[in-house]
Amino acid sequence: MLPNHEGQKVPNVTFRVRQNDQWVNVTTDELFKGKTVIVFALPGAFTPTCSSTHVPGYNQLAKTFRENGVDDIICISVNDPFVMSEWAKDQEADNLCFIPDGNGEFTEEMGMLVDKSDLGFGKRSWRYSMLVKDGTIEKMFIEPEEPGDPFKVSDAETMLRYINPNAAKPNLISLFTKPGCPYCARAKQMLKENSFDYEEIVLGKDATTRSLQAITGATTVPQVFIDGKRIGGSEALADYLNAR
Repeated sequence: MLPNHEGQKVPNVTFRVRQNDQWVNVTTDELFKGKTVIVFALPGAFTPTCSSTHVPGYNQLAKTFRENGVDDIICISVNDPFVMSEWAKDQEADNLCFIPDGNGEFTEEMGMLVDKSDLGFGKRSWRYSMLVKDGTIEKMFIEPEEPGDPFKVSDAETMLRYINPNAAKPNLISLFTKPGCPYCARAKQMLKENSFDYEEIVLGKDATTRSLQAITGATTVPQVFIDGKRIGGSEALADYLNAR
């Protein structure tokens, strides 16, 4: 049975990380001392659930977590520093700190090192999350010991419900744009002025005009969606914001 370390100190480990193309030592004291920190651990960089759901979930709710007393959010995986650095770039998860547990020392001391040799992974971390205050683990959410890679309790939503079940979550905003479009620039400026985080989908890079028409029914940009509802172009966005 995987151990629950609530009420205990995090392991005393020094991580080797890459910062600005240099090797840097980062200790657990530097990461946790005097801070409230969320940690979520996962089996591997670039793997499906980790990339599509686990990391994006915490990145999207990072602002809400900080509004509710969390200083940092750390993603830990038993991967080497180069892989973790490239994955962080690929995920564009600027609100998170990616820590490579290259030798699995932290994960082993947490009792979460598991054998994934059947997948060709070797030793990896079991999926879990925890809330750490000044180096002491207050709460852990450990995925059930089931076959495969269960993902039921270590997600960002579960952690937020524990910290503050009444926390107001951010709006989910997507914005279709194209380079050089002045109306797109206006829409982005309005969202920034209203402190809205948004995902930008650039035509010719992230999507095609055909995709835009299939999804929005429109052929012009910008096209703004908020919480699944189509708002429209920059003028419609201005009306929406003025009516709030």
